[in-house]
Amino acid sequence: MDKEIKILAISGSLRQNSSNKALMNAIIGLAKENVKFTIYGGLGDLPHFNQDIDAVEEPVPVRELRTHIKEADGVLICTPEYGNGVPGVLKNALDWLVSSGEFINKPTAVISASPSPMGGDKANASLLLTLKMINADIVERGTLVIPHITLKLNKEGNITDPELKQELLSVLQTLEHACHQGETI
Repeated sequence: MDKEIKILAISGSLRQNSSNKALMNAIIGLAKENVKFTIYGGLGDLPHFNQDIDAVEEPVPVRELRTHIKEADGVLICTPEYGNGVPGVLKNALDWLVSSGEFINKPTAVISASPSPMGGDKANASLLLTLKMINADIVERGTLVIPHITLKLNKEGNITDPELKQELLSVLQTLEHACHQGETI
């Protein structure tokens, strides 16, 4: 049996019925048995980023986020696009991680999905810039922009598009491989 791989899954949306949350859950359903996901649900609990607060005492929700990332072998982010960019709650979470170092060399896959024909491409590009700045290891072939997501998932959140399913499996395999590469020998 393969070694267990721990992946932290983060949705960039707070909406309960978010297509990106549904997509994230569908991706988790495609994973091999040895890949264990933790879904991070604390985006809405994080205080607004303020470096002065962090310098005095790390807020508990921030400490929890940092611990989740530190303990994960890899990170999967699924995000919508708001106002031609990264949703504020996701950007806020990343701001808390800029100087703390948890993302350094952390294998990371980034997927943006939108009902629009552009698929959240601007959010994807912006998110990649931020993640590269904090030294996340964006895995090769580990990014995906998905247009018309509402036509590719059914009401139950199952993937109905065979091509998309294959692309998501490829992203998962790439992330898993990158997590294996990060193992110490």
